[in-house]
Amino acid sequence: MSGHDDAPGVEQPPADGPGDPRAEAAKDGRGAAHGDQPQQHDKDTADEPRQTEARLFDQAGRSTRGAGGTGGAGTARAARRVLAPARELRRYVMHGDGQVLHDNTIINLYGTGAAGGRTLRGTVPQETLDRLDEVYCEPAGYQRMKDTLRTQRLLVLCGEPGSGRGSTALALLAELTGGQVTRLDPSHAVHEITEDGLAPGHGHLLHLPPQDGRPDPQAARPPGGEQPRPRTAAPGRLTELHLDRFAELLHATGAYGIVLVDSSDLADRLLQGRYGLYCPAPEPAGVLLRHLRILLRDAPEGALDEARALAADGDVTRALGLDRLRPREAAGLAALLARRQRGELADTRLLEECGAFVRAQVRAWFAGADRPGTVPEALPALGAAAFRIAVAVFDRGPYSLATEAAELLAWDLAVTLDPGQPVGRRLFGTHADLRPALARCVLEDGEIEMGTYRVPARLVRFQGGALATEVLHEVWHGHHNARGPVSRWLRGLCDDPRPAVWVRASLTAGVLCSWDWLYGFRELVGPLAGSDDPVTRMAAATAVAEAARNPLVRPAAADALKEWEKSGDAALLHTAILAHGYALPAGSVRASLGALGTLVRTHRDDEVDALADVLGAAAFSVTRLLASQEPETVLARLQDWLRGGRRILAMLADLAVVETLTTRTTHLWGLDDVPALEPHGPRPLLVALLATRPDLAPELAALVGHALSAPYCGAMALDGLGTLLRRAARDPEALDLVCGALLPRLAPGPRDRDRLFGLITALVRDRDRPLDKTAAGRMWDAVAEGAER
Repeated sequence: MSGHDDAPGVEQPPADGPGDPRAEAAKDGRGAAHGDQPQQHDKDTADEPRQTEARLFDQAGRSTRGAGGTGGAGTARAARRVLAPARELRRYVMHGDGQVLHDNTIINLYGTGAAGGRTLRGTVPQETLDRLDEVYCEPAGYQRMKDTLRTQRLLVLCGEPGSGRGSTALALLAELTGGQVTRLDPSHAVHEITEDGLAPGHGHLLHLPPQDGRPDPQAARPPGGEQPRPRTAAPGRLTELHLDRFAELLHATGAYGIVLVDSSDLADRLLQGRYGLYCPAPEPAGVLLRHLRILLRDAPEGALDEARALAADGDVTRALGLDRLRPREAAGLAALLARRQRGELADTRLLEECGAFVRAQVRAWFAGADRPGTVPEALPALGAAAFRIAVAVFDRGPYSLATEAAELLAWDLAVTLDPGQPVGRRLFGTHADLRPALARCVLEDGEIEMGTYRVPARLVRFQGGALATEVLHEVWHGHHNARGPVSRWLRGLCDDPRPAVWVRASLTAGVLCSWDWLYGFRELVGPLAGSDDPVTRMAAATAVAEAARNPLVRPAAADALKEWEKSGDAALLHTAILAHGYALPAGSVRASLGALGTLVRTHRDDEVDALADVLGAAAFSVTRLLASQEPETVLARLQDWLRGGRRILAMLADLAVVETLTTRTTHLWGLDDVPALEPHGPRPLLVALLATRPDLAPELAALVGHALSAPYCGAMALDGLGTLLRRAARDPEALDLVCGALLPRLAPGPRDRDRLFGLITALVRDRDRPLDKTAAGRMWDAVAEGAER
């Protein structure tokens, strides 16, 4: 059994004459079911090894089915484009009370303090209003907002954080009151405002915190055993009744008021009432131009045009990483461009500073995202944080999957924050159309690739290509206590059998491991690798391979695979074999093939089922490597295995070849793009290679011919070829490739032609699914052409 004398080499031996029993079986179609094994007249012990090999090959072939997963290729491509390498990030030191007017918007960086008793208020300085008057750009609908405020004395502006609502509110109030504007303490709810807390004749600005406008459902629980601060009894939600009362107070004092509400279900309700209006962000180009004119008013002629052209430059827009700038970002970009025009900033430094905008946005999202530190008070903030993390994982993916994953993560975050508090899930909270505003993303109608077809889906997308990586980087590096729940959440997603879920989760886990291998491998990959579930093991293999993309992590990933291989645990060995199918841990396709061959050759388990598992997983990984950028390297190794004299390696090569006949290219996705193969996703890999690498047709045909003639796999190979021919009959381009490049090379001798004629005849005579006779005629002609070569 150590030799290879029973299996012919890659070159076909001379065929037998027409009277050969195998040729006769092929003529009546029996070849498709029985292969070319010689007819047995007795059962002696010499045939037992061959029967064992056939059973082993059959079991190994079945174990590879479905390893790729429908839809994994499209999901992997989308996730790879989203999870770009981490940027160089900068730190910021913030001073003061956290609330500052910055150019065209008010930024509230920190939470609001609690204060009982009389409503606190503070006058907006005149210099702030003067500066706003210089740079402010009116958004669409500004006149309607002013008319509503003048008539009703009260206006509720709803919109996304950072959209410039604060500056619009200041501008409206300043215009109607002659510059007398007061900010109200946001720790007080609308129903708590009294007439004593209002300044007669002034404009009042109140920004409600993002807890849906409700007072705490229960008193805060301060540390140290202190008594909770009493709250005024009030309904749990802001309603039109509260706003009517506030409007009456404003009328009585001759004042005006504007309440700012973030996009949420509260905003959705208020927009349907008397006081609510949506406040869109002004056009970023207008904000940028307004600021540049002021900043470059003393610059040489042409400086303004040069600055605007630089703002649209591809390097600058890529460095920004945002599709649409918000007012404060447009103002910040104007300041950078002005400094560059004055010679104060080099181009490289300009790009670095542009990259800081995304970081500032993400840091503001997660600063104090668990306040006040107890559940249920912190649930809205935790839900928003979880949604942003989920969108980072599912960016450009199905919105339904992102929202469901966000709910699961929000639950884990809440349990971690306040373990003793039961956590539920709101059924009719923020509307699906409003929730994306929490994460600066949009909803789009699109399609999801499902292997051989596409289905319509509602997709969610960050408004900036850099946001996904920045969110993950901020959570992973900036908030260590969040790692535990995020790791548990990702492990749970890796258990999901849907490729649209586990592929995203595993690639994200791989990126996180590449940032911190010691923590990520133990908490993310290790628990997955030893699972009994094949999908979970595939997720672990994918995560290790993605982490190995980082050259500094690759040696550690390779060492981890060696430990799994030597562990004696069948699940860990299986995961290591699957990881080699990506080539990244070993460093090259050649090294991965060497590792797979060694694992199969040195496997000591005599149990047929265990050996079949190893052989099947290794064959799938070899086939996946064949779908990489180096198919010629794989084909050369397959030929070496067939000629090398080791039976088990020859079986591995044949099984991989059989897989190319039946496995669609889309199921063999890797972690590096192969653009040439993408249009051929629904086709078997063999057909895809014939289309994209016609120079490899002779080697491919020789390998298929060997599999067809090998006694232990001839039947399976012939069945696989039959499947390929059926698919080609429905695909004109594939039929041209099969008839022009494959079938003539598979029929060099009479015996080979008889085998193929028998197969095609059996397919045509199939009562349930007869092969199209026109396509069959072309196939017969192609087989006959083999005799002329």
